[in-house]
Amino acid sequence: MTHHSAHGKTVLTELSSLSRELRRAIPDVHKGFGALSQAAFADGTLEKKTKELIALAIGVVEGCDGCVASHAQSAVRAGATRQEAAEAIGVTFLMHGGPATVHGARAYDTFCEFADALDAGETPA
Repeated sequence: MTHHSAHGKTVLTELSSLSRELRRAIPDVHKGFGALSQAAFADGTLEKKTKELIALAIGVVEGCDGCVASHAQSAVRAGATRQEAAEAIGVTFLMHGGPATVHGARAYDTFCEFADALDAGETPA
């Protein structure tokens, strides 16, 4: 097993306190976004795992570390494999070019960080 950084867990921890402050300032907006998120990720014709992989890929294209960490963790929890994550990230190379190769490598490392935790019997962060 390759050692992966703890970048994803660090990003989520850092954003947690920042998000809490903003959530207190705009509770109705945050509640609405939460409802939208639940609806978007609910199993339908596409299962949650596939939707999380799509969100992970969008996070790569946007260069959003928080999005990558959140959706990598959720994809692992939804049962996505390392290979599925790699292939979803691979599509970003086509759609976004060189920057995706940088953000994609970081995203794959983050995904593997959470997958390693699951393999070790831990809850992925």
